[in-house]
Amino acid sequence: MAEERVKDSLSEKHSSVSLKSDQSKDGHPPDLREKTPSSVKSVRSGSCVSSSVSLKSDRSMGHPPPDLREKTPSSARRHLVADLVSSSDNLQWIFQNLESKMIRFLKNQLENFRKILQHKNRQEFIKEFNENRSRITEAALDLTLFFLREMKQDQAADTLQDELFFINQLKCSLKKKYQSVFEGIAQQGDSTLLNNIYTDLYITQGASEQVNTEHEIRQIEAASRRHQSLEIQVECKHLFEAAEQDQQIRTVLTKGVAGIGKSVSVQKFVLDWAEGKENQDISFIFPLPFREMNLKEKERQSLKDLITQFFPETKGLNLTRSTRFKVLFILDGLDECRLPLNFAGNETCRDVSSAVSLDVLLTNLIKGNLLPSALIWITSRPAAASKIPADCIDRLTEIRGFNDAQKEEYFRKRLTDQNQAREIIDHIKQSKSLFIMCHIPVFCWISATVLQNILKLKHRAHAETLQESPKTLTQMYTHFLRFQIQQSRRKYDGENTADVSWDPNLILSLGKLAFQQLERNNVIFYESDLKDCGIDVYKASVYSGMCTQIFKEETGIILGTMYCFLHLSIQEFIAALYQHLILDNDKTQAEKSRDESMTDFLKTAVDKALESENGHLDLFLRFLLGLSLQSNRQLLRGLLTQQDDRDQSKEEIIAYIKQKLEGNLSPERSINLLYCLNELNDQTLLKEIQSHLSSGSLSSAHLSPAQWSALVFVLLTSKEELEEFELQKFQRSDECLIRLSAVIKTSKRALLQSCNLTVQSCESLSSALQSSNCVLRELDLSNNDLQDSGVKKLSDGLKSQHCKLETLRLAMCNLTVQCCESLSSALQSSNCVLRKLDLSNNDLQDGLKSQHCKLETLRSELGQLID
Repeated sequence: MAEERVKDSLSEKHSSVSLKSDQSKDGHPPDLREKTPSSVKSVRSGSCVSSSVSLKSDRSMGHPPPDLREKTPSSARRHLVADLVSSSDNLQWIFQNLESKMIRFLKNQLENFRKILQHKNRQEFIKEFNENRSRITEAALDLTLFFLREMKQDQAADTLQDELFFINQLKCSLKKKYQSVFEGIAQQGDSTLLNNIYTDLYITQGASEQVNTEHEIRQIEAASRRHQSLEIQVECKHLFEAAEQDQQIRTVLTKGVAGIGKSVSVQKFVLDWAEGKENQDISFIFPLPFREMNLKEKERQSLKDLITQFFPETKGLNLTRSTRFKVLFILDGLDECRLPLNFAGNETCRDVSSAVSLDVLLTNLIKGNLLPSALIWITSRPAAASKIPADCIDRLTEIRGFNDAQKEEYFRKRLTDQNQAREIIDHIKQSKSLFIMCHIPVFCWISATVLQNILKLKHRAHAETLQESPKTLTQMYTHFLRFQIQQSRRKYDGENTADVSWDPNLILSLGKLAFQQLERNNVIFYESDLKDCGIDVYKASVYSGMCTQIFKEETGIILGTMYCFLHLSIQEFIAALYQHLILDNDKTQAEKSRDESMTDFLKTAVDKALESENGHLDLFLRFLLGLSLQSNRQLLRGLLTQQDDRDQSKEEIIAYIKQKLEGNLSPERSINLLYCLNELNDQTLLKEIQSHLSSGSLSSAHLSPAQWSALVFVLLTSKEELEEFELQKFQRSDECLIRLSAVIKTSKRALLQSCNLTVQSCESLSSALQSSNCVLRELDLSNNDLQDSGVKKLSDGLKSQHCKLETLRLAMCNLTVQCCESLSSALQSSNCVLRKLDLSNNDLQDGLKSQHCKLETLRSELGQLID
């Protein structure tokens, strides 16, 4: 490639150069080491100047050249000879100076090329070359590649070509693609530079290997209760750096719920590389989104062809020679993959030029059969992460979004007015549901968009605070939808009024799409999905333009056009709104029965949500209930019917939810129902519990099941991390421990001594120890009648891969030698991390005498200490 370009350019240059040496006649470039061109030598010896050289003296400029055959006076002849000699001397000086400059330039370029090949400050010289890149520097590179190949130094030529052609072109392309994000109000399609608003995300090493099918809002709420001090944090830019020198990390799987920042993390990683800031030991990065590759399932292609399709600027790159470089493939969005990914049954493929199915190609790339030296980074939502076999993953990480400090940092970066930023942060902190949701970067942006706009309106109205601003999720999303429609009307129709001009057909069409795809658990839609909802492609483009920050249209390189909502929570909100629109449009209901219809509708929704074990309808239910309130419907006037302030549906549904809370519900279900009460502006249960907490009467108070649920909710959503849980502050009973087990497993230390506990508590504690989000490090169960059967239950928990317990105290628990077998088995388990065990004042005899485990301290009979 480079050789042909060099030959063509040299051939053109030689035909136009006026000084032709014998060397140049055969098509080879001139030897620049020769001090004097042969044509200049001929001038010195008195020979004629080549007719192709334009030698214009002052007399000849603008006039025809003199006819040397014509007889001229001797004086004229002498002047002519003098002019020719003078011109030749001047030309000789020019070319000597030119030769010196060219040689000096080429020497400098060659020195840089040599240092690049020597890997000596390679990135510095590559950066310098690219910053000063011009036609002349590229010509120098062409010449260097040409002569290296003439000298049979192909490896050196390949390295230079990869570094300065392919890598540079790829970096330029990726920088252009990834440097901006469409964040904020895109009034004119404006974008924001990623580096201006990017806030680091909280990423931890390790995560549950079990498939988590819970609704992602449940996972966010669970993550918000974890102790960051007990977790290993990983910086995104250091994903492939191993803690131990002899450890190699080839494949990283990063999990995270929708909108938590996976794709933005990929974007920042790639941009930092393309800008020469981070990971410069990586030569090539190829981001390959699954959503783009889905429809290639039935086509046969090679890895080389796939890369060329996505990155045309790398056409001609020899992947096999690039094995001496670090190559990173980023497979983004595993949850959007529609391929089977048959790791066990697919054929083996080791040739990057062999045409195979996409499924075979990707499984072999991940397993390491194709380009075994290549690095692989896979991102996925939690439910889909199990598609990749555990033995193919060297490092498992989880993106938790923003921790509390990063939430505040985001708002300070996002808002230029720091007083405004501080007011918005203070407002969000007042609402537990809003503050927890701010773990999701997209929700931070939604909140900033809504609250900033409200502050502007209040400023115009001479109001000062956000006191009446959104405090629930439904209120926030309702304001967001209203604001986005207002913005689109101003942009497209020139409207500039406080009221919103709704298009019910638009919302109905989008709502139908949102609801139907939510039932199918889809977040990416294609043209066929839109047609099923009566939306044609043209309308989709219009909707995308009018609802820029709600519904978006994306064009892929391979896949064509795709559609999605900005975030799953927006899809759920639009789906809930659609259900209310359908209820409003049901003309068969008489006005007097509207309240009954609404109540039955909401009760049915509560029942369906409780039937869903994984909580897939949790957030949808919150929005559905919130949109039943007149205060929220008022913001949607012109779209939803306005109800009588005296309607009874609100009170009836509140009573129905409280009735459900009296049942035997899991902590997750109870917590969601309490969030539902919050959406309905009912906080009576929470106020009752807070009153008990303030008076310190919980140790003697008799709580109903609903109040127990409220107590768990209050403790779990506390701003302070639970370092220590002491059961005696509540009630000394198995029931209390079981009710509060969700709180206990989020504490570092659980002090449960002398609390009248039995084997029932051990069963609950064992279950907690086996939970992936249990952070217990120290457990004191001394002076409880646990007996051998209770310890056997605990031993099952100690053997769990998720158990992090390091200290266990079982003094005076009425134990005998019969419990030693189960304890011994647990202590010898590879998963057991227990270091200190107190079994004093139990009749164990020599039951643990021969156990082999990792214990550092064992307290046995009569308090005897064995180290």
